[in-house]
Amino acid sequence: MTEAEISHYRRRLLALKKRLGGDLSELEQEALRPVGADPSGGLSEVPVHPADLAADLYDEEVSLDLLANESQILAEVIDALGRIDQGTFGRCANCKQEIPRERLEAVPYTRYCLVCADRRGKATNRR
Repeated sequence: MTEAEISHYRRRLLALKKRLGGDLSELEQEALRPVGADPSGGLSEVPVHPADLAADLYDEEVSLDLLANESQILAEVIDALGRIDQGTFGRCANCKQEIPRERLEAVPYTRYCLVCADRRGKATNRR
C-alpha cells in the first residue's frame, strides 16, 4: 500500500472517529435520561399514560443498543489507526493477504478480507 493510500485511510478513520465520538455523546445523553422524564425538561417525572412509559423504555433500550454498537465500531476504528502505525493496516489478520481496496473503502476499519470475514461469521453463527 502506498503512502498516499495510507494517508487517505488515516484521514477517513480519523473523521469517522470524530463523528462517532459525537454520536456516542448524544446517545449516552439519550440512553441515560431517566425513564418517564419529560425530555423537554418539564417538572413531571410521571408519564401521562402507561403506554408512554413503555415507549420510554423501548426508546432507552434502542439507545443502549445503538450506544453499544457505536462503541464497538469506535474501538475498531481506534484499532485500525493502531494497525496503520504498526504497518499492518490493509492486511487480513487471519490469512495475512492484502485486503481489497473495495472492502477497505466500504469498511475502512476491517481486520479481515471478505473470505475470512465470511468464515468467521459462519463459525459464530454455528455456536
